[in-house]
Amino acid sequence: MPKTGVDNLEDLRGLGLDKDSQAELIRSQSECTFVFTNEDGWASGVVMSYVEYDGSFWVTAVEGRGHVRGIDKDPRVSLVISNAGTNLPGRRMLSMRGTAIIHRDPLIKARFLEVFAARHQPEDPESFIRLLDSAKRVVIQFHPTAVVVSHDSNKMPGNGRGGTTRKP
Repeated sequence: MPKTGVDNLEDLRGLGLDKDSQAELIRSQSECTFVFTNEDGWASGVVMSYVEYDGSFWVTAVEGRGHVRGIDKDPRVSLVISNAGTNLPGRRMLSMRGTAIIHRDPLIKARFLEVFAARHQPEDPESFIRLLDSAKRVVIQFHPTAVVVSHDSNKMPGNGRGGTTRKP
């Protein structure tokens, strides 16, 4: 009988991330691919920095950008997080679908910028806040409704690249 990760990569069932591994990936990563439908109906995506808080993912953009216009038209979006660029071993990914809300409220923006800057520029958050705090800045809140797919190559022999042994 063929063995996944040794003989082929056809059946990846059972290689998803459990809840703890999903949380570890979300904590370890700081960027995601934000997937939306553009004004012409095409699937589009942008890489964005995020913060996760209380089950929602928060990103920021400038009014008038394609993803902001897309969300205004259709709030159904996806968020994809991988472990690329982190210290986590193997290849891990998590794809979620959900809905996005654009916040234009100055109080929400101010609170978001504090949290965002503390995570992404802890050495000098005030400078980062000054840079981001513009009149056209909006905050996007992503509410995940489902994990569409997840993957952890560490669950396969040879880390999913063939071979018979697991490598750290």
